[in-house]
Parts: sequence; C-alpha cells; structure tokens
Amino acid sequence: MADRVTVIGWDGSPLTAAARSALSAATLVAGAAHHLALPEVPAGAERIRLGSVSLAARRIAGHRGSAVVLADGDPGFHGVVRTLRVPEYGLEVEVVPAVSSVAAAFARAGMPWDDAEVVVAHPRTLRRAVNVCRANPKVAVLTSPGAGPAELALLLEGVHRTFVICEELGTDREEVTVLTSDKAADHAWRDPNVVIVIGGAGNADVPVVRGWALPAAEYGEGLGKGEHAGLRAAQLARLGPATGDLVWDIGCGSGALAAEAARFGAAVIAVDADPEACARADAVARHFGVQLQVVHGRAPHVLERLPEPDVVRIGGGGVAVVVACADRRPARIVTHAGTRDEAEALCAALADGGYVVECALLQSVGLDTGSWAEKERSVVFLVSGRRPESGP
Repeated sequence: MADRVTVIGWDGSPLTAAARSALSAATLVAGAAHHLALPEVPAGAERIRLGSVSLAARRIAGHRGSAVVLADGDPGFHGVVRTLRVPEYGLEVEVVPAVSSVAAAFARAGMPWDDAEVVVAHPRTLRRAVNVCRANPKVAVLTSPGAGPAELALLLEGVHRTFVICEELGTDREEVTVLTSDKAADHAWRDPNVVIVIGGAGNADVPVVRGWALPAAEYGEGLGKGEHAGLRAAQLARLGPATGDLVWDIGCGSGALAAEAARFGAAVIAVDADPEACARADAVARHFGVQLQVVHGRAPHVLERLPEPDVVRIGGGGVAVVVACADRRPARIVTHAGTRDEAEALCAALADGGYVVECALLQSVGLDTGSWAEKERSVVFLVSGRRPESGP
C-alpha cells in the first residue's frame, strides 16, 4: 500500500503550499491530462491517466511510495474521495480541498446556490438526473461524457428550462454559455462541465404543509370519487415516489395526488383528457409550489410520447391503460376499481404484464365529531402491482 496518499483539489488557481509539498514528494501522480501537465508534477513520478477511479485506487494500493491524486474542484464533494475511501482498497487519504466546481459555476453565473439541488449525471444515471431537473427550479448537474448538456436537453423535451453551461472551469479554455434547453442539443460541448438548470415556478414563499393525503378542501373543488384522501394515502404508500423518480398520474383529476407525489421530490407528469382537470392540476401545483408537467390527452394513446416512468398511478381508463403502462415496465403501478369484477380484470392485466399483484378493499367513513353522524362513506378496491426485481 502507498505510504501516503494525498488528494489535491484543483480549481485553476495556484496550488497551495500544502499541495506543492505533497506533489514534490510524490512518486506516483494520478489525474486527468491537464492535471498531469502541471509543472509541479515531478518529472520522475509514475503518471496514471485518471479514467476509472477504481482502477487507479488498485494501482495506488499496490504502490510503494507517496501517491497524489489530482481532481477538479473539491474532491470530497461528489468527487474521487468517496471511491478512494472504499474499505477494500485500504487507503488512508489526506485531502487538500479547493473550490468545488458547483460553487465555481454559480459564482460565474452570479447566483446563490444554497437553494439548489446537486446531481451527478453518468450515462447510467442520466434519466434520474433529468427527473431532478424536472422536479426543481434550480439544479446543478455535474456531467460526464455521454451525459452532458445535449443529452440533458434531449431528455427534457417538453419542459422549458434555461441552461447555464460552464465548460472547463479553471482552465484558460473556460467558457460560460447561457441558452434555452431546446438549443443545447445543437452544440458540441467540452468536458468537464457543470450545467446549471433553471426554470419553473419557485416555491420559496409557499408555507410548510404538514401531512399527506390532505382533505379535499385543501385542493378546492373538483375531487372525484377516485381521489378520496384514504385512497390517495394508500396509493402513495404503494408507489413510494422519491427524488429522481418520474411519476405518471394518468387521469389526474384535481391534481391532488400529482401534487403530493411532487412534494416527495419526484418529477410528475399529470395526464388528463379533460382540459378543466388539467387547469385544476396546474392551479394546485402553483398553490403548493411544486413542479408538474401537465399533459392534455387521452390515454393510452397520449402515453406513447411520454418519457419512461418509474411508478404509475392510474385514475381511470380501465384495462387498456393498465396494459399500456405495464408495457413500459415501471417498478410500481397502482389503480382502483369500483366493483369486484372490474378489480379482477385489472389484477389479471397486471399479472399478465409480469407484476406481483395485490388487491385490498378499502372502506372509510367520515364522521361529524359534533353529532357523530356519518358524513360520507367510501368503498373502493385498491389494486397494485410491482415488478419482482423492484423489491418488496
């Protein structure tokens, strides 16, 4: 194992005395090409072009001498330190930090970033990074080859955002470009870069809302029978929407469940064939300060042009819509039925699509606490399916 491993962050400014001291004693230096070209790197040191951090960590673990890893920005913030600290490598590291790439990007843009979400985009995680951009008005995306500004823009089709693209921060080739997301796919961008994604309604002035599956009065008029608070609570529990997920709410009605899913941090596309329902969903989103993409159209045909969902709630449309959603293979699908025959048909459609199916009869009775008289009664079949590989 290396006698000493120092991780040095580099933001383009002159290296600190501690960084220069560690570099001068290094017998192995790992970094990108522009790091290895720094004049402070000893001429006799072994040099490793940093592609896979895991491979570099194995090389360092077998090295006898002093090793230095150079990385852009703060290496402890979404950087190489996490991988180097994996127990299997047995490395003890010292870190010389620098200004993070995200902080530098927001500084170049002249914007605060205490209210921003930060995500890392790799080809395998790009879709989830895009969903975070759908769900939030300010996001910093640390990109990678194959998951850059053009790819972000293509997956954000239909959602208007402004991109602040910061290329090669800290180098003499640094460039900052501001353009709308629909124009970003028309350019070739240099790595590494940070993309600040801005747009949608902010929620800073929206008061904190306590609880989930709120009473109908919180959403104004227009809640249908399939939007009862108890049913919404059960559906949300089975969907489990989370940050990075994309939720389809088909037959969104008032937008109550769509807004509540968005409050969990998920991106949500609310679909309804009724233009008045779409308008209500927009109004509910503004009221709660969440981002919704509202799509007017009739399922299942309108679903063909939507991006891939992680979980789906179906408020109406029957077996045809369930089949169309199952074909897209989301991890969870929930719906409801008013009769046992309808519930059996929905369950069969989910099972045929490869889902593990559950069905429960939910009954709730609202009471007037003054007279203890019954105010309303709701009886509905809750139907849910999960793909076996998605876990319990």
